Amino acid sequence: MLRILNADVFGRLVILGGNKEALRQLTVFKRSDVANYITRQHTSDSTMDLSDMRKKYKGDEECFEENQLVSLDPIKQFGNWFDAATQCPEVGEANAMCIATATKEGRPSARMVLLKGYSNEGFRFFTNYESRKGNELESNPHACLVFYWEPLNRQIRIEGAVERIPYQSSCDYFHSRPKSSQIGAVVSRQSTPVPNRDFLRQKNSELEERYKDSEVPMPDYWGGYIVKPHLIEFWQGQTNRLHDRIVFTKPEGGDTQLGEFQHQGEDGWIYQRLSP
Repeated sequence: MLRILNADVFGRLVILGGNKEALRQLTVFKRSDVANYITRQHTSDSTMDLSDMRKKYKGDEECFEENQLVSLDPIKQFGNWFDAATQCPEVGEANAMCIATATKEGRPSARMVLLKGYSNEGFRFFTNYESRKGNELESNPHACLVFYWEPLNRQIRIEGAVERIPYQSSCDYFHSRPKSSQIGAVVSRQSTPVPNRDFLRQKNSELEERYKDSEVPMPDYWGGYIVKPHLIEFWQGQTNRLHDRIVFTKPEGGDTQLGEFQHQGEDGWIYQRLSP
């Protein structure tokens, strides 16, 4: 007698890839036999093969040459690429960046945050000082930022020391945010466990009522950081994987002696091309 397969088991038959003989045999198996058969098929090779996932980038005629730098100051060059990203309709959030931090022992962690300003001094973002990244920056004040604008096949990597920005600067930015975001910052003791989402909803409602007619005070555990760069790398993808990498570094102590293949930039920066 034919056995009726439940929806879950039937859906898994897709794994068989259209093997008609195998499907014919499965129709007379008991339900437990079907599940065991599919499990064997699925786990016979537990490695997920992604080797065919690739896309074309730019051609050699669109490569990024040194003479295409709009400035020998990497902050200005960053501004040029950032403006291009903000004007690209396919880029959702041009100021989204991955920030990687590490513990004093060198254990890394990374997450996405939003860039909230930049200047010759560095790159600014805001967060909870008691979060995991805040604690890591307290003991190891160095970070790496990565911007990746996939539609443009461009990436910028920034390394530098990290400092807290002045309290008043953090306060000014905090009160420029929507009130709901201000309350959210007070509600969230970032990276600490909570029992469930209703706990956050209830706390948020309480604070909305408390501050409905008054200013939300900035919590002392929230504020801004600035990443002061000593390395800025500009990457542009090439279909043949000979990607363009032009890196700017600022030597410590103002050392101006150039090494092999290095060139003098502006404002104490030097630059060179790296092999992809």
